[in-house]
This record gives sequence, structure tokens and C-alpha cells, in this order.
Amino acid sequence: MQLQTEALHAGYDKDTQRTMAVPIYQTTAYEFRDVEHAANLFALKELGNIYTRLNNPTTDVFEKRFATLEGGAAGLATASGMAAIFYAIANAAEAGDNILCARQLYGGTVTQASYTLKRFGIEARYFDVQNPSEIEALVDDKTKVIFFESLTNPSIDVADIAAITAIAQKHGILSIVDNTVATPVLCRPLEHGVDVVVHSASKYTTGQGLAIGGILVERHDLVDFLRANPRYPQFNEPDESYHGLVYVDVPLPLFCLRARLSLLRDLGAVVSPFNSWLFIQGIETLSLRMREHSRNAQAVAEFLESHPKVIKVNYPGLKSNSNYANAQRYFDGGMSSGLLSFVVDDFELAKKIVDATSLFSLVVNIGDSKSIITHPASTTHQQLSAEELVACGVPSGLIRLSIGLEATDDLIADLIQALNA
Repeated sequence: MQLQTEALHAGYDKDTQRTMAVPIYQTTAYEFRDVEHAANLFALKELGNIYTRLNNPTTDVFEKRFATLEGGAAGLATASGMAAIFYAIANAAEAGDNILCARQLYGGTVTQASYTLKRFGIEARYFDVQNPSEIEALVDDKTKVIFFESLTNPSIDVADIAAITAIAQKHGILSIVDNTVATPVLCRPLEHGVDVVVHSASKYTTGQGLAIGGILVERHDLVDFLRANPRYPQFNEPDESYHGLVYVDVPLPLFCLRARLSLLRDLGAVVSPFNSWLFIQGIETLSLRMREHSRNAQAVAEFLESHPKVIKVNYPGLKSNSNYANAQRYFDGGMSSGLLSFVVDDFELAKKIVDATSLFSLVVNIGDSKSIITHPASTTHQQLSAEELVACGVPSGLIRLSIGLEATDDLIADLIQALNA
């Protein structure tokens, strides 16, 4: 079936009441038929609901539906996008290991990788997403993950997904891609060799800034990649915390299963059933909204490119942009989402422009139906030095826009008065 049809139907077999809308199962726990039933569930001899920290019927629909959109085998929902990233990495790496990350990442991801994971004994090494040839020199026998974004936030680069995953496969390393900005409507990284996709569902998935949540999705047949792979003994040796379970021997998608049983169970960053329900509502209109976001952003980018105060516009839909070819290759119809950024002379001018807008809201979020403006150097990337800002593609004069669903003429009019203020 086509993606828009799957967005409305995948993962939900109508409940006993035959409800058209997916119900909200707002419960923490579930009654077992008897002791044997409970024991079978805990031993994975039967599949079913145990406790909402592990699974929930509403969240199950969200996970299945989103995995279907990504073309994956299974999904695992989390309490936030940052939790999804942490679980994906922690599922593959442990103290003494290293991960390879693109320099061009969301500021929160850079902080998690460089500082928080470091305290867990996991080292982050960085490469330029526009120069995948840098990766191989960073690889050693302790490298467990190559992590990058399909469409980077806020530098707005489009990764050469196939080139990066070819290197990952050559060395038997898991590739993990944050596909938050592109969404599966515009880009499906699993079809280009990626092993695991992560998302902040708080962005385009909900579409109205209503809920915090995340999700990770694994590709089909990932077991063949992990079985007997010396980099990942945790999938091939008995898990003493779960009855000696060997994940590669279980006939279920093993990456999400291990993340559920050893991370979601123990660390507890679980999404609420109500938020899962909100994400399901957002998914129903996601493909419609992404087309409109992309159309509006294209018009705004073309306007900004013509303005004398704008030094550079970062938007892959522009033919002048260095990422245009990759956008045409990896994004559906070359649509490039609602996220763009532009650069002006310096920090002070950028702040002045941001403060002068009236229709745009100054918010550190993206993917809302309302348009948003952000100055990363003073907010999301504030912790980085001037040199680090330049290295990750976020100079101090950069302004990020998340283009919403307003009339394009109104958005451009607001930018004209702000640039001329």
C-alpha cells in the first residue's frame, strides 16, 4: 500500500468495540489470566501486555505504524528523541567503545555524545558529513556505531547515505541515522543501507508541538548482520538479566527487543499512552503536511537568496545549494522539509533580525504548524566555542527557520520587515 494509506491504517486491528479511532489505553498495568499466563509472558513464551514501562496497546499501534512508514521491521517508542538516540547507541556500545558521529548534528546530540556518553566510558569521534572519506581513519575494533542525520539541524546538509553505509557495512559497524527533519515521508534511510533510524516525534510527527516523545526503528533482517558479529557480543551471548536469552536466536526483531528488555525496562524513559495517541493523530496527516512545509520553505528560501543582507541560504531545494544533488537522490521528489537556515554578517545582526519578526515565534523547536525562528549560537548551540560552531556548520550569524503552514506571502512579508528593521 502507499505511504498515505499506511499512515491511516497500519498497526491497528480494530478492538472489540470496533472503534475507528485508536483507543487510549491509559493504564500502568494489565491483569493476567492466571499464574501460568503471567510466567509465559515474562519468559517470552507468549507475547502480550505486562506493564506500560515495557509495552502498551496504544503505543504498540504507534510503534507499528511508524515502523511501517520507515519500511522497518519494528519500532520502540521512548519518552523523547534524546532518549531514542541514547537507547540506540547504548544498545550497541558500552564502556571502552567509541562511536563515530557527524560534526553536523543537533546541539543536544553533540552534548550527549561528547559529554554524557563520555561519562559512561563511550568516546565520540567526529567526521564531516560532507566528507565521508574521513570515516575510515577513525575506525578501530572498538567502534560500534556510525551516527549521522539524514538532513542536519541546523546546518541543513543532506548526507550521502549510501556512501556512509557502505563504509559501515565494510567494517561490520551499525549505522544509525536521525531522520527527524526529513521524516519517512521525504526520506527512508533503511532503503539506502541504514540499520537503525531514530526520531524525535516531538517535531513533525506531532506537527503542533503537543507532545514530547521519540522512536527508533530497525531494518528487516538485521539479525543477519549481528549474528556472530564480533563487535556485538551482547546480541550473541546469553543475557543473564533475562533468563540467559540469546537475542539472535529469538524470532523477533532483535535490536528493538534488546532495547526494550534491557534499556526501557531498566532506565524507564517510556512514552505515555496519551502522547503515543497524539503521535498517531499526527501521522495521519504527516505526508500532507510535509509537502506543504516543503513548498512553503522553498518559496521562503528563494526570497532569502535574493536579499542583499543574506550572505548564504542553506536549503537543499535550491539548485545553487551544495546539497541539491543529494536531496534529489534521497528525498522524495526533491522535497526538502520545512527547515532552512540563512547567514547574515554577525551575531548582533542575527539577534536584531530575530527580535524584529512578529509572525515567526522565537522557539527552540521545529516541525510545528506555526513558523518558528531560532538563533542557534545563543540557544541550542550556546555551549560550543566559536571554532566549534563553525566546525559544525553553525556560524554565529546563522538564523534557523522552521517554516509552518501559514500563507507564504505573510511569512515573506514578516521577514522583509525584520531584515529591513
